[in-house]
Amino acid sequence: MPNGNEIRVGLVGCGRVAPRHAQSITELPDVRLAAVADVIEARALHFAQQYGAEATTDYRRLLDRPDIDLIHICTPSGLHAEMGIAAAQAGKHVLVEKPIALNVADADALIAAADEAGVKLCVVLQNRYNPPMQGAYQAIRAGKLGRLNLGSATVRWFRPQEYYEDGWHGTWAMDGGALMNQSIHHVDALQWLMGAPVTDVCAYTATLVHQMEAEDTGVAVLRFQGGALATIEGSTITYPQNLEGSVAIFGEHGSIKVGGTALNRTVLWKIKGELERERELITREQLDPPSVYGTSHLQVIADMIEAIREDRPSQTHGAEGRKSLALVAAIYHSARTGQPIQPDNGPVA
Repeated sequence: MPNGNEIRVGLVGCGRVAPRHAQSITELPDVRLAAVADVIEARALHFAQQYGAEATTDYRRLLDRPDIDLIHICTPSGLHAEMGIAAAQAGKHVLVEKPIALNVADADALIAAADEAGVKLCVVLQNRYNPPMQGAYQAIRAGKLGRLNLGSATVRWFRPQEYYEDGWHGTWAMDGGALMNQSIHHVDALQWLMGAPVTDVCAYTATLVHQMEAEDTGVAVLRFQGGALATIEGSTITYPQNLEGSVAIFGEHGSIKVGGTALNRTVLWKIKGELERERELITREQLDPPSVYGTSHLQVIADMIEAIREDRPSQTHGAEGRKSLALVAAIYHSARTGQPIQPDNGPVA
């Protein structure tokens, strides 16, 4: 339970995305970053000093502290489930970076651990909160596009070989490849906007440019319940820079595409009866964020804090985070077997 009205946070993993979490925490009332953990002591100490927190190299020390209510997990993906389960069993609420885990069984174990402990679980799917994404979602749910027929998620990004030489990026044990790491936000956006379960997946993956275990290129075709089709293309080979990251939805009465550095720009908005809105939406100032992390971590964390205080699920709770993971897992399975695969969509709500 929170200590009075203040919620105290422990952050595990002080790497690239951690500053997005720490800065967001400083902007929220009655929320404090109490302590951080990182296996590299110098990094933990520097990060803690920067944000006025305590530091340790053992994340379990954070779990042992009764004054910490919420654990943020910003470690390599292969550690998410293990650390999240340990935090939940210690009675801590859990906010975990994407993906929720690297396989569906581990995701289910984390979701079950949070349920059994009676704690909240949130997966960081920050791009859902971006205004262009919210606008697209609301238009689709209101039926403005009519029946949805086709969708696409496209990630044409570049990573140099050095990116995969840090000991965990591009490995099956800790990361996965271009689909699991770089593309999963766009995979999530596609399934979220389409709204229907995926019934079948056919896919190919390849490692074409980099020296790494997992794929640097993947393509897939999806069929949704109701008959709509979609494509996913994800890679880290588009030399010399990131070229495109987008999601597009095409319906009987309209078409919407959202792109930008972090799904933050309306690229196309053509809906029957409101075609005049396209110019206003596209020409409105939409500055790209400095990185692919975007600017909406604050909204994710704020929602999690409210969920704890109001005793409700977060908007991107564990079952939501599981959906994109299950799709990527099905893509990998199809690519390995050369067969269409039915995703594990979990229990029917």
